[in-house]
Amino acid sequence: MQAVIEHFKLPTPLVWHDRRLGLQSQDVAAEVGDFVLRRADGLWAYQLAVVVDDAAQAVSNVVRGQDLADNTARQIVLQQALGLPTPRYLHTPLVLGDNGEKLSKQNGAQAVNVRDPLLALNAAASCLGLPAFKAIRELETQSYLAHWLALQPN
Repeated sequence: MQAVIEHFKLPTPLVWHDRRLGLQSQDVAAEVGDFVLRRADGLWAYQLAVVVDDAAQAVSNVVRGQDLADNTARQIVLQQALGLPTPRYLHTPLVLGDNGEKLSKQNGAQAVNVRDPLLALNAAASCLGLPAFKAIRELETQSYLAHWLALQPN
């Protein structure tokens, strides 16, 4: 099977607002260039898959680590090309270990101890620069994220 390559004009530069990082811009054509939408094994690549998946689930807010902020411009380009809505983005600071690497399962980070959920939640909030709560009943667990998002600048 022969590869099919299609190109479309990219906005230069693409400008968007991140709710924590502020105004962002990237010249996707110059800084990234062409990027894969379908892998050689026939599977759809991450950039396209996440855009379609987010739209299918009506995702309105994307909250993820700051290490993924550089994916945002490519995803917005695809959203615009496909006529899909663009969610609001917020990229959180990364929590780093003593070795300077981000904490993750891949580098052996320990799981969060949730025996005391309020303590665990407030410890995580402190690492991310988010406000702490005095009592677990202050807000329902599902609304913690909504509360923290509301505290971030638009």
